Amino acid sequence: MKYARGRRLAGVTAAAALAAILAAAAPATATATAAEPLRDYLVFYADGARDRALRAITDGGGAALSTEPKLRYIVAEGPGPRFVETLAASDAVAGISSDRRIGAATALPATPAGTGGLPAAPAAATAFPDGNALLGKRGKAEPLAARQWDMKMIGATAGGSHATAPGDRKVLVGVIDTGVDGKHPDIAPNFDAARSRNFVTDRPDDPNGAELDGPCEFDGCKDPADWDDDGHGTHVASTIASPANGLGIAGVAPKVTIVNLRAGQDSGLFFLKPSLDALTYAADNGIDVVNMSYYVDPWLFNCAANPADSKAEQLEQRGIITGMQRALDYAREHGVTLISAIGNNSTDLGKPRTDTSSPDYPLETERTRTVDNSCLNVPAESKGVISVSAVGPSKRKSYFSDYGTEQTDLAAPGGDEHDGSGGPDVNRLILAAAPEHVLRKQGLIAADGAPKSSAVVRDCQNGVCAYYQYLAGTSMAAPHATGVAAILVARFGAPSADGVTMPPADVERLLYATATARGCPSPKAYVYDLGQGKDTHVCEGRKARNGFYGHGIVDAAEAATASR
Repeated sequence: MKYARGRRLAGVTAAAALAAILAAAAPATATATAAEPLRDYLVFYADGARDRALRAITDGGGAALSTEPKLRYIVAEGPGPRFVETLAASDAVAGISSDRRIGAATALPATPAGTGGLPAAPAAATAFPDGNALLGKRGKAEPLAARQWDMKMIGATAGGSHATAPGDRKVLVGVIDTGVDGKHPDIAPNFDAARSRNFVTDRPDDPNGAELDGPCEFDGCKDPADWDDDGHGTHVASTIASPANGLGIAGVAPKVTIVNLRAGQDSGLFFLKPSLDALTYAADNGIDVVNMSYYVDPWLFNCAANPADSKAEQLEQRGIITGMQRALDYAREHGVTLISAIGNNSTDLGKPRTDTSSPDYPLETERTRTVDNSCLNVPAESKGVISVSAVGPSKRKSYFSDYGTEQTDLAAPGGDEHDGSGGPDVNRLILAAAPEHVLRKQGLIAADGAPKSSAVVRDCQNGVCAYYQYLAGTSMAAPHATGVAAILVARFGAPSADGVTMPPADVERLLYATATARGCPSPKAYVYDLGQGKDTHVCEGRKARNGFYGHGIVDAAEAATASR
């Protein structure tokens, strides 16, 4: 499944000196013909070539609207493909991207109990051991801890890392996603509403009139910064840092602070501009770690010079590669550790052959095209990003998880309903917080509040009720690694104006050093038999670093006790 996408935000206005250039160089209004309506673009200029890029924009019949000097791009409007082709001829232009949508995630479709598909979850007393069995002798588990096989796998339990290194509120973790339900009872204690931002505006329809985000819930189609109309971002945030508060579950690092940096649409799409804005904001506001469980739409694989694509499409993909790399570099230079889901297409990213998912915007415009290893999944394959594959309860690589010797840095629990005997089982997925209003909209909760699906769990303590959902995907794996990174920053970070700071290179080194190495299966050509045909994934590399597990499965317990 896919996950994450986005939309336009007003650009950073130019400084006074640039304003003069814009006034002199840009026409008062760019003229569009009926055949070529004006569209917005992000024009990434080469180093030192801003002024020449501005001239190229006006020469092409466009107008510069604003600039972002930190990432070296101009927000411009211009008359369609002709405008793009004109800019392509200038060596001042490094890439051009339409200011439109992005990304996606993998989740098991929720099936109402008793209607076929996944079996209904058995009563907790028989399906799971008593929660106290996970405690050791150090503390009391959360009410739903027994359902968290993922946390037990990595040692993030009441008797494990929660007791020795639960994190610190000074550590700021940014969730770049579809939003975070900051009022969810099992997120609110660790949610920083003041720092949180929403960088998108809902789009009810796509350019062709097909429903995209649907009707707007708030004035101006602008959701509050503590809102999530999809549920994906809330699930991610919960895995990272749901507090140990006697309700529901606890995340990997239950004492760190969650900051919502929303870049995804309600529809689960992520546009380039909000991603750039979110990363820039993270860099400028002391965020220590960001989780990116998405890819940047409309291209699953971004190819700078694919002959199967038009010149305009090549430039757009080049713009995504260039723009995201600049934003990621800027964030990393400012102390932000970057963690991404690797993807959910069962693909060896080192040997991709076809892309049937692109372009996915406007809707229903996908085609099949040939791709190769020069094409990149962004941000998973961008430089400086730690990419995470998914494993199921047995620690085998999840059937849906992408992989690759160059691409996989770490592995973490992401769920796999087929990882076991007896058919698919919802209990093999990852349980984390879900917004009640989203579950109601999806018909997964009855009028009286009772869950209608085995994929939804309700927990009530002391008069407070909260909802949780089982999902699967590398989107669910990445936040486990993000939580472990937050533990390391809490332990080894130096005091800073914003709380603490730690060089991303040091965080990365310790993440790899504390991971549990896991070798390739034997034989290395692993066959997945899901009952609907067989699929073979070939694991390459050594135990210390291979295409399925990278440097190993993240280990919160080891990170909580390891020396620097």
